[in-house]
Amino acid sequence: MKRYLLLGAGVMVIALVIMAVIYHQSSNQVTLPQSALLNNSQENSQEELEQAQPEQIQPVNIDEAVSYSLQNDQLNVSFNNGEDWVAVPVEKDQLFVGEYNGNGQELIENSYVLMEDRTGFLYSEGTNWEAQQIVFLYSIDQGETWEKSVVSESFLMMRFRKVDFLNDEFGYAIISGDRTMSQEYSVVFLTHDGGKNWEETTYTEVTRLISDGGFVDESTGFLSFGTINPIEPTLYVTEDGGNTWNQASIHIPEKYYGVFVIAEPPVKEEEQLKVLINQGPNGDYAGGLVKGEFISSDNGKTWNFSEEVPPDEAEHE
Repeated sequence: MKRYLLLGAGVMVIALVIMAVIYHQSSNQVTLPQSALLNNSQENSQEELEQAQPEQIQPVNIDEAVSYSLQNDQLNVSFNNGEDWVAVPVEKDQLFVGEYNGNGQELIENSYVLMEDRTGFLYSEGTNWEAQQIVFLYSIDQGETWEKSVVSESFLMMRFRKVDFLNDEFGYAIISGDRTMSQEYSVVFLTHDGGKNWEETTYTEVTRLISDGGFVDESTGFLSFGTINPIEPTLYVTEDGGNTWNQASIHIPEKYYGVFVIAEPPVKEEEQLKVLINQGPNGDYAGGLVKGEFISSDNGKTWNFSEEVPPDEAEHE
């Protein structure tokens, strides 16, 4: 009888051990999937959180009072160092239409104005390549509202473009186009009402490629011509707001003839004007970066050599 009791007790112990093993395996089979599901749920929540956060816009022009970005093929501007961004109502591709397209990563140099009280962009639009409108899109209230004015009703394949304002009312736009080899058409437009309306100035009849230009006041402006292998600078001046243009006389010392060949936009310094004349793309005098400074005391009609300007000083002129 005792042997039967021991045998029964042994069977019960074995049964309990088997049941414990089965329970443990069953518990693991339930716990592991639940743990995996929990981990997957956490990962999905993190991904959704990251996707919900907007992509941070990075400015192209760092350390400027007004920043801009072309991120995600959208032109945005910021007036508070990138804390807030305002979308500009223009397609990115329109900003690069023309013979010269830039690199697409930053706006074409001088084709825009970025100031706290005036932000604007000069570009062409229209489906007809032979007759596109040149327009100026601008805001004077930091992007709350935008206005578009027509600079030119019809223009063929814009190449050079430059827009700037000297004050709240007076501004200028210099554009060129219809280029054939080393010849093109260039013209200056002026505004006297902050960009609402533009008037075309008298044609200079110069067909060489324009290099640069600008106004120092509402009456006095300059156009610099010659970009392909020039041997001397060609600078035109107006003293009557573009009604007439005349070629300026630049007295270049024999030592620098053929060295300083492209005039940059003159600037006013007290009672006289100053212009830097660079060596062009093929210059090799003193490394090719030294410029010549010329001074005018008769409002830009004649210019006399002053001194050489080293590259580091020329960058800050």
